Formats: sequence, structure tokens, C-alpha cells
Amino acid sequence: MLRRLVFGNMKIKGNDGSVMSTRTTALLVMLLGVFFFSWSCAAEIKHDYRDALHKSLLYFEAQRSGRLPYNQRVSWRGHSGLTDGLEQGVDLVGGYYDAGDHVKFGLPMAFTVTMLSWSAVEFGHEIEAAGELQYTLEAIKWGTDYFIKAHTYPDVLWAEVGDGDTDHYCWQRPEDMTTPRQAYKIDKTKPGSDLAAETAAAMASASIVFRKVNPHYSHLLLNHAQELFQFADKYRGSYDSSIEAVKSYYGSISGYKDELLWAALWLHRATGQEEYLDYAVENAECFGGTGWAMTEFSWDVKYAGVQILAAKLLLEGDYASRHEDTLQQYKSKAEHYICACLEKNGGNNIERTRGGMLFVRQWNNMQHVTSAAFLLMAYSEYLAAAEQELRCPNGPVQPEEIFEFAKSQTDYILGSNPMHTSYLVGYGRKFPKRVHHRGASIVSFKKSDGFIGCTQGYDDWFGRSKPNPNVLVGAIVGGPDRRDRFRDYRENFMQTEACTYNTSPMVGVFAKLNSLLVAEQENVQQQPSSSSPVSHQSS
Repeated sequence: MLRRLVFGNMKIKGNDGSVMSTRTTALLVMLLGVFFFSWSCAAEIKHDYRDALHKSLLYFEAQRSGRLPYNQRVSWRGHSGLTDGLEQGVDLVGGYYDAGDHVKFGLPMAFTVTMLSWSAVEFGHEIEAAGELQYTLEAIKWGTDYFIKAHTYPDVLWAEVGDGDTDHYCWQRPEDMTTPRQAYKIDKTKPGSDLAAETAAAMASASIVFRKVNPHYSHLLLNHAQELFQFADKYRGSYDSSIEAVKSYYGSISGYKDELLWAALWLHRATGQEEYLDYAVENAECFGGTGWAMTEFSWDVKYAGVQILAAKLLLEGDYASRHEDTLQQYKSKAEHYICACLEKNGGNNIERTRGGMLFVRQWNNMQHVTSAAFLLMAYSEYLAAAEQELRCPNGPVQPEEIFEFAKSQTDYILGSNPMHTSYLVGYGRKFPKRVHHRGASIVSFKKSDGFIGCTQGYDDWFGRSKPNPNVLVGAIVGGPDRRDRFRDYRENFMQTEACTYNTSPMVGVFAKLNSLLVAEQENVQQQPSSSSPVSHQSS
């Protein structure tokens, strides 16, 4: 509540000699107070995390390539890419388009599936309680089914379908695609340890998810994961050195060593076999696992995720006796990342906007926000279970504080930000209407079945100022700049394009927050009323 300001007859003199009445001053102070009051109220809005979870899983159906199933819920989409791999004599139909175009890039697709699986492994009960487990399993399986197809031989993995340059020249619906569907692979002579290892991590983590509900499929995934890891480790090299076409789009800047550690730890978690943990321990220093102190986690840079998985093992205590020194080094680097997110890492912190959003880089910054939210929430759970606290250079931090910061990033995404905009498309009153996405920006073929050519889409649809005719529900766009500003224009791809790996970490985060909100509401309903009758005595 704003307090009434009383200044009496006092007058305030400005720097230029002018006199401002106390009435004017009070009005300005009150208006300023209203501004901050309204912003703080917006920041305290209780969001519908269950709705956010539901919508986030719809997005993956919009990104499907291949022959769509009978239970497809995103009705404006249709079959596409039905001849993928035909020229090469292999069936590469299926999988996901990574963003607003129609190339199937293996590395970000695999990371997307790994994060979906990690969400289900870590927060599966919460996802199930929200009624979204089946859709989560379907989202994961749509990716892993494709990986099984793409892994045609133990030492062969198809890395990409389509060409980024020619694809970006056209603006078409996926159902109308006329661009070349050239397929690219890695093998013994053209290795790609980063891609093979990330795909191994995706299949290993997914095997955990399907262990109870589909044991045969889980076993199949695990076999592929183990073969891919052996391939990645035996024939070492970065996949962008073998496939020139991918360099401008998903080049492996961090190299392949982080993915080898990442895959080893996921295989250890999936199998319990010591050899995989030994690999991560023995190669910890030479692969940078205990050397790199990171301030980001993404489809390219996996070190923070590696370090948090290793720290979990130490916190659980099962492997402390054999590998305590190395696991402690991993944990130290994991906590460097967490402390940097919390601005408690001395002078080496991740930048924040004035509105409170983590800011790593201009292009698609939201991918770093969502991945951070997941890692923070997962690590807060690990610490709480071990009854430990985080020790940062700026002092100790309780798990609850880590959790609350992860929640603040989530709430920022959902609209608690200076723009009062939800960056989850379809959620809330105000969200991006002109997402940089070919299929969403052109009228569905089910409403207008006339063919739309390569450049016709640019002429007739790309430059339109109107909102997209199809809402890309559940997509998380690139998001605002370092000043919390967002421009909802289709051509503003750095801010309005969405990617599958933006949304995938949030499946677990939304589920966890929803479960706590439900528990809080149930607790309030079960509490007896605190009011009691008041007796009135006559004086």
C-alpha cells in the first residue's frame, strides 16, 4: 500500500533555480511509487505452470518431420520430408526440425532429446501428476525413433538432412518443401565424436525413461547408445570438420571432449557399469571436465551439465571412496556455474538484465535462461537431498535460494518481466505473435491447399505485419536483449525464432513448479480456519 506523503508548505529548489511545489513533488513521488508497485505486483503473479507444461509439449508436435500420427494435436501441420534419405538409400523420415526452418540437424536434435529425457528422469513423478507423462514419452520417442534409423551401422550415423543455405533461401511450409534433401553422415573416415556422443547421451538417458514402461525399447536404445559411444571414442574428431555444410549453423565450437564425458556419465547412470564412470574420472583433466569453469550450458557446451551429473554422484556418496578427489573437482566446477548464475561468484558472474534475466548473448539468449533454470532446479534438489548447502565465494547459499532463482527465471519467461510479455508462445495475455517460423507464418495447407513456392512465401507471407495465421503454441522464442527490450517482428530472428532446445529443459521445470503449487493449494485448503468467534462484552 502506498503511504500518503505530507510535505507541509515546504518547497524544493531545482538545480536550475526553478522552484517545484511540494504538491508537484508529491505527485511525482507517488507516480514513481505506482510504477514500481505495479512492476513488483507483476513480478509476484502466480503463474499456471501446468498450462505452461501442457503448451510446451505441444510445441514438439509442431516441429515434427515425417508422417504424422493419428493422434497429432497440432492440427495445422501435415506430413513432410517423406523422401528424406531416399537418394542415399536409407530411411531418414522423421525426427524434428530444430527451429523455424526445415533442416534436420543432428546435434541440437540430440541435445533436445537428452534434456527432455533428463526432465523425465528427474521430474517424472511431477510430469505424471500433471497428466503429461504420455505426451513427454511421445516427444522423446519421436526423436529416438529417428536416431535408431540414422544409426545404420555401428560406425555410421547420419548427421543432417537438408542444406541450410538453400533452405534459408526459401520461405515455404514444410508440406510444400522444394529444397534439396541432401543427407550427410559421419563414419570411420569422417568422424564426429561430438555428434555421436551426444546422440549416445540422448539414447542412454531415454533408455532410463522407458525402462519400466517399455523394457524392450529401453534395451534397444541402450544398445545403440553403447555402440555410438564406442564409435565416438574410437574415431575421434569434430563432426563439423567432416561435414562442411554444418559449420555455419551448428558448428562444434567447444569440440567433442565435453560430449564424450557427457555420454559416459549418462551411460553410467543408465547401466550402473563402473567402466563409464572410470572413463569420466580418468579423462576428467585431459578432457577439461575438471578444468573448464563455465558460465553457460547449451547444445554445444556441455561442461556444466557434466559437472553437475558428476557432483550428484559425490553428493549421493556411493562413489566417494573410490573417486572422491576427482568428483570433488567436478563439484567445484559445477558450483562455479551455479554461483555465477546467483551473482555470488566474486567477479566472475553471469550478466543479468535490470529485469532479472540471465544474459549470455544477443542471439537466442533464452536458450541459456532455460538451460540454467533446469540445472539450478536440479542442483537445488541434489543439495537438499544430501542436506548440504552451496558454498560460493560470496558466502553460503541454501538450496531454497537456488530454487527460488530458478523460479524467478521461469516467471520471467512467463511474463513477470518489464515488457509484461510471455516468451512462451500461446501462454498468457501477451506473447509473440510473429514468430520467425515458416510453417506458423503461412496459412495452413488444410485451409488453403494451393502450393506455395520457394520465394512466393517471402513475397506473400514473410513481410506481412499481421500476426502469424498459426500459433506456435509452446515455443520459447529467443527473447529480449540485455535491456529487456523485445521487438515482435518476423524478420527479427535473433529474438523471435524459437528452437526445440529452448523449450526442452522447461518441461521438467514447469512440472516441478506445478507440483509445488498444487501442494501449496492443497495445504491451504486443508488448514482449519484461523478465525474464531469474538465475544462482545457490554461496558
